[in-house]
Amino acid sequence: MEQEVDQIAQAIIVASDPAQASLHQQALHFVQSYLKNSAESWKIGLALFVDTNPDGTRKHQVQVRFYGLRILEEFLDNRFDPLPPETFHALQQALVGYIQSEFVLGSAEASAPFIRNKFSHVLTLFFLCTYLEQWPSFFADFFSLLRIQVAQSSTDSGYNPHISLLLFHLVIEISGELADQMLRAARSYSSQRNHRDGKVRDAVRERDAAAINEAVLTIVADSAGTMSSLRKGESDGNMDRLVEVVDWGVRTFGSYVGWIDINLTVTPSTIPLLFSLLSDSSLAIRLASSVAFLRMVAKGLKEPADKLQLFKVLSLGEVLEALEERTRREQVARGEDTDEGEESYREALGRLLNGLGLELAKLVDDNNAPDEVKHEASSMLSDLRPTMLRFLGDSYDDTTSTVFPLLQSILGTLKKMKRSSPQEITNETRDFISSTITALLQKMKWDEDSDLDDMDEDDKHAFESLRKGDLRVHLDSILVIDQDLAISAIQSLVMNTLAAYETGSTLKWNEAELAIYLIYIFGEINKSGGKGRAAFCQAPAVAKERRKGTDYSEYPLTVHGEMLMALVRSGICSYPHNAVSLQFYETCARYGDFFKVRKECIIPLLEAMVGPRGVHHPNQIVRSRVFYLFYKFIKDDRSDIPVELVVTLLNGIRDVLVIEVAIPELENPTEQDLLTEAIGNPGIFDSQLYLFEVVGLLVSLIFKSPDEIAALLLSFVQPLLDELETNLQTVKSTQDVVQIVKVHHVIMALGNIAKGFPDFPEPIPEGYIMPPIRVFRQMTQAIVVSLGAMNVFKPVRDAARFAFARMVATTSSQITDFIPALMSSLIAHFEPTELVDFMNFIGLLMHRLGTEMFHVLNQLVAPLHARITELLASPITGTDDKLTHVDTKKAYLTFLNNIMVNKLHSVFISDQNKPQFVPLIENVIQIAEDASDPASQRLAFSFIGRCISAWGRTMPGSTNGDGAGQGDTLPGFETFIYDRLVPLAFSVPSAPSFNIRDGQMLVVCHEIANFLQIIAGARGEEGYQFLVTVFLPSQGCPPETAVEFATKLRDLDTKNFRKYFTDFVRASKPDSS
Repeated sequence: MEQEVDQIAQAIIVASDPAQASLHQQALHFVQSYLKNSAESWKIGLALFVDTNPDGTRKHQVQVRFYGLRILEEFLDNRFDPLPPETFHALQQALVGYIQSEFVLGSAEASAPFIRNKFSHVLTLFFLCTYLEQWPSFFADFFSLLRIQVAQSSTDSGYNPHISLLLFHLVIEISGELADQMLRAARSYSSQRNHRDGKVRDAVRERDAAAINEAVLTIVADSAGTMSSLRKGESDGNMDRLVEVVDWGVRTFGSYVGWIDINLTVTPSTIPLLFSLLSDSSLAIRLASSVAFLRMVAKGLKEPADKLQLFKVLSLGEVLEALEERTRREQVARGEDTDEGEESYREALGRLLNGLGLELAKLVDDNNAPDEVKHEASSMLSDLRPTMLRFLGDSYDDTTSTVFPLLQSILGTLKKMKRSSPQEITNETRDFISSTITALLQKMKWDEDSDLDDMDEDDKHAFESLRKGDLRVHLDSILVIDQDLAISAIQSLVMNTLAAYETGSTLKWNEAELAIYLIYIFGEINKSGGKGRAAFCQAPAVAKERRKGTDYSEYPLTVHGEMLMALVRSGICSYPHNAVSLQFYETCARYGDFFKVRKECIIPLLEAMVGPRGVHHPNQIVRSRVFYLFYKFIKDDRSDIPVELVVTLLNGIRDVLVIEVAIPELENPTEQDLLTEAIGNPGIFDSQLYLFEVVGLLVSLIFKSPDEIAALLLSFVQPLLDELETNLQTVKSTQDVVQIVKVHHVIMALGNIAKGFPDFPEPIPEGYIMPPIRVFRQMTQAIVVSLGAMNVFKPVRDAARFAFARMVATTSSQITDFIPALMSSLIAHFEPTELVDFMNFIGLLMHRLGTEMFHVLNQLVAPLHARITELLASPITGTDDKLTHVDTKKAYLTFLNNIMVNKLHSVFISDQNKPQFVPLIENVIQIAEDASDPASQRLAFSFIGRCISAWGRTMPGSTNGDGAGQGDTLPGFETFIYDRLVPLAFSVPSAPSFNIRDGQMLVVCHEIANFLQIIAGARGEEGYQFLVTVFLPSQGCPPETAVEFATKLRDLDTKNFRKYFTDFVRASKPDSS
């Protein structure tokens, strides 16, 4: 066997040697094949791990020995029956011999700690397999090795540190296997493992728990005593090793304290020892001690009185109060010098306090607990509140977060009390709530030293999540408990801060930002506030049509209104910090209704917005955001902006309307298209588009002066038209990316200016003043000419479609003469990915222009149908292709339905398109039959139904009210209904692939029910007779069922026939019940 072991060892060396990468797979295959075919692979693993040379050194390299442990691990894991006696004795003898040579007499794998860790796990698995029947003296045998068996200095601890640490690691591993719920939940469930582990756990408790606990605590106490002597200079020794032993000893204690008898772990000797270690100068020992205490207080006890007694014995509340006070003083003394280790200790103390508080809260809520236990637990919990508040107010967010669960529990209890007995809360509770509000509000402040412009995004996101998440949740809870107290605290902080700024007092930026932020969120947290103007003004209800003429200035403001009034009056928007300026504009733009009740605040706000801290802000990020906020405010409050202010405002933003092209640097020039990347990453231009819309919004306000509005609009449009012309002349090839992007941007800007104008009314009301049509026609002509010259570029086509759609929305039919040229340019160069947008664009034009689109559609329907058919017939090569097919199909069916809805259906049977109508409707029928795409099925049936309404009526010229319009004749269509469409309505739901239990299929079923009612309504009595006497009998339907179906179809309304038809389909498919 020695030869085989050496061969495997050599193969493992090859497999782990980076220089022999080409042989890795071959070497691994050799090892795995040999082990798979070996009846006793454990012998090989054991030999690889423990074999020695004649001089006593390990024979194999560390990677080979580690692999040997993996073989043993695989052999022992998931083994629930006793080992064969010879196997057990061989493994026991070898492993004990290894421990004696390596841990008792050796260096405990000092050069390869990962071997030591892996061995602990393998030894644990061996223990689990053998402890019950084969090695019940496992711990007793192990304990015999603890005393040092080599000459040691008298100043060292009396226990072998290597064996001690091995014992600790071993017990921690055993505790994890037997009692760690997270570990057990993470692995696959095994009833055998659970049964075995339960028996081992009970056996350890019965046989060795007391000895394990005594050994661990004795080693810890002995090592801690030696450590104390060293610190006092009374002896010499290895301090690092002693700290390591104590650290791991306390961790070990914490690992089993939750699953062995509490009377073993909580004794007059253990508690003082652990408390002394909780204050030890070693951070590692302190952290381990805090975890041990946390697990101790979390231990489940059957009797509530016993749990309370545990808390009394521990008296952790007083200890934590003292430790919090001490660590806080040390924190203050350190000043700006951060000690992450000490802060982690405060976190650990916070977690311990949180755990203790939650356990006390459970006692308070335990219905089985005696009243005196609940009362005493409640008193102890109340005593923890001051310490919890100090942790809550810690300057480090991680420490603050440790007590969030306890705070949530306390506030949750107070909320329940408030709901059950709405009387006034006690003064003690009010003081606690007040202190909690103060702490929460202060935690909502940014760190004064934070540079938000250069801050790590993860850090920024973490604070924003804290502020918007946990802190807000707790604040919302307090608002439920005592809304007046919470609102008063917020109002006081806000008003005092704004007053301080207004009077010239020194104010930190984070204090200013917090005050404005609280105004910003006040509308969300004030659950009793009104909506709209009522949120800011205590005015009586006013009918909507009378609000514009109502003078709200005579009515008093609400709390929120007062804070907003103070905000605008304070002039804090001029504060020289970006976060303050931006939060100011965010808040004002959010609450536009306030400015409807205090119109005197509009002008100061607008002056600030167009000033150097607004749209002219030197910081581009702030500036671009203010562009949007300025647009939002103008859009929401445009009816209250004084007309005489329009020109001033427009002139104030004219200089920031200059379009600049940002050309990004390509990360991968061979695969990226520069034009596409430039359009997709336009820099500040996306935000500038809001300003161009503002131009339209503001110019439209002076609609009563046609000449002035035309001149003012042209003053903004003409520079864009000139720039468009200049760039069109300079574009010579696809390499002129800057000029192409500029053309795209200018067209988009023109479209957004039009977007700012109101939509053209339909019908035109009396006295309506037309927008400046002449200017809009100039804009439209420029767009169409630009498209004609540059339609080879997709971004230009996209921009032209957008801008033209906005022109139509503003001017309606005043620019329809440009449509033929536009369509010609759009269709000349076309990519499949544009089809969806193009059809949506045509649908919008149909909606706006109605029958005026007939001639355009007449030229478009046939080639578009051919293009769609070609695309849908092409093979699907991947997920993207599949999505494109589905989206295109839906868009095409929506397009066809829009033609019907907008009364343009005669375009299908015009002289030009009539030959293509049958192929078109046959294609739609194929889609209706395809159960793999229910959404398209529904649209297909909807379209065919509209066709029946248009051309399938027995009395042409009647209307059906569904948007299909007046009926026309189409010879032979009634035969087509009976031959193709009625069978379609029954064949689709009867197909095996039609699953009526699927929600989307159910919607299709309802659409088919509508479809049948359309046929019945169109064909009348003839249709009913066809169903009763011809079609249903041909499908094997009994006469009485056919009569019932036709009667229900004729007599039931839409909703009830849908239900009947669904039940009919379900009954015809036995597997659907």
